[in-house]
Amino acid sequence: MRVIRGFSVVPNAAVCAVAFVSLAGVCLAGIPPTQQPPTPPPADSQPSQAQSGSSSSTPPAQPPNSSSSSSSKHGHTHANDFLVVGTVFTDKAYALAGAHLRVRRASEKKFRWETYTNSRGEFALRVPQGDEYEIVVIAKGFADQANPVSSKSGISEDTVVYRMQPAPGGKK
Repeated sequence: MRVIRGFSVVPNAAVCAVAFVSLAGVCLAGIPPTQQPPTPPPADSQPSQAQSGSSSSTPPAQPPNSSSSSSSKHGHTHANDFLVVGTVFTDKAYALAGAHLRVRRASEKKFRWETYTNSRGEFALRVPQGDEYEIVVIAKGFADQANPVSSKSGISEDTVVYRMQPAPGGKK
C-alpha cells in the first residue's frame, strides 16, 4: 500500500493536513477539516432573502445603535472622570500588597469608593471630576493615613504615593 503525505487545499472547502491512501482518498489524520469563512457579498449589492431562496448561515446584521455596553444604556461616560493613580509602600520602602483604600468627598462622611492595592502596591481609582476628595489607606500593622486630593485643577489625573508607618503599640 502506498501512502502519500502532504496538504490538500481546495478554495472555499475543506483543508486537512493528512496522510492519504492512494486510491481511497480517505483522511487518516483524524482531524476534522476546517472551513474557510464565506466571502461577504459586495456592499453595493445586498441580495434579499426572498431572491436567494435558501437560508443563510450568518446571523442578520444588527443596527449600529444596538450596543450591549452598560455605559450607553445609562448615558454615563467616563470623559469627565478624574483618575487617582498611586502606590503604597511600607516604612522600609517595600510595595504593600492588599492595602485597603477608601475614598469619599471631603464634604461627606460616607465613603463612596474603595479599592485594594495589587501585588506591586499599585492602585487606580476613577471618581467624578470637580470636587475635593479624601483618601484613607488602611493596612494591617500600619497606622491609617488620610490625605486630601483635589480634582478641581482641570487635569484629569493625579498620582499619589503613600509611605505607611508602623502602628503604635504593635500590630492591629
